[in-house]
Amino acid sequence: MTMRAIDPWVNVSMGDAPPPEYLVRVKEDYFKGGDEFFQSLEADKLVAEMDDAGIEKAIVSVGIKSPDPRVLQFHKQHPGRFAYAVFVRPTGRMEEVWALEELVRDFPVVMARAVPFSTDRPPTDPIYYPLYVKCIELDLPVSINTGLPGPPVPGECQNPIHLDRVCYQFPELKVCMAHGADPWWGVASRLMIKYQNLYLMTSAYAPKYLPPDFIHFMNTRGQDKVLFASDHPVLSFKRCLAEAQALDLREGVLEKYVYENANRLFFSQRNPRR
Repeated sequence: MTMRAIDPWVNVSMGDAPPPEYLVRVKEDYFKGGDEFFQSLEADKLVAEMDDAGIEKAIVSVGIKSPDPRVLQFHKQHPGRFAYAVFVRPTGRMEEVWALEELVRDFPVVMARAVPFSTDRPPTDPIYYPLYVKCIELDLPVSINTGLPGPPVPGECQNPIHLDRVCYQFPELKVCMAHGADPWWGVASRLMIKYQNLYLMTSAYAPKYLPPDFIHFMNTRGQDKVLFASDHPVLSFKRCLAEAQALDLREGVLEKYVYENANRLFFSQRNPRR
């Protein structure tokens, strides 16, 4: 069965430059990926793949330093099909925050991204605070990677418990945990119950491997909190959606998981403070 879906994590530039060694290790040791892993995608080809799988909208990742002009044309080539998520390095301080603000002004940016393992700084580090404040001002959700990362690097900085203090100190901030929360699924679930503006997307995590306790959370108090995402082409649209449809979900939960929760979080009317 083909159903409509939104994919909040899609990569289109992974073949633009030689990959760093840690990504090669992720491809070969973690995902057991093939040649499709490191490829760059044009808008027309990507839309064809989206149509084939039932993906209505995709949120495409772009870097904040000299974002690829090719990718920034996707939304013009196929109106209504693409929005952008911008990777922000907290070590870039205000320069990166101002660059984010300019991209939000000029393009359909619906999310900022932060990846703690890339700097080995947990999200509680004050170096993230300018990003949080700016996202609150812009009414822009921020995704923060949680769970042990695939690369062979320290991963404690991505324990979701760090978001306990973030959500407490910045209650207006909309935070979406990304790439699951393995092995801390229970902590992530409890935090989502505790904080109204905390969500989780299952990007880079094949749905068939979601633990039973987390499926129970999705069926109960987490119905409006968990979002589908693929990390395409690392994991393909078709594989992830097929596995999502095979999950033991209660009536109406699948639609929330693959479409409605993402549509509400990323595509509702924003109310920026400035």
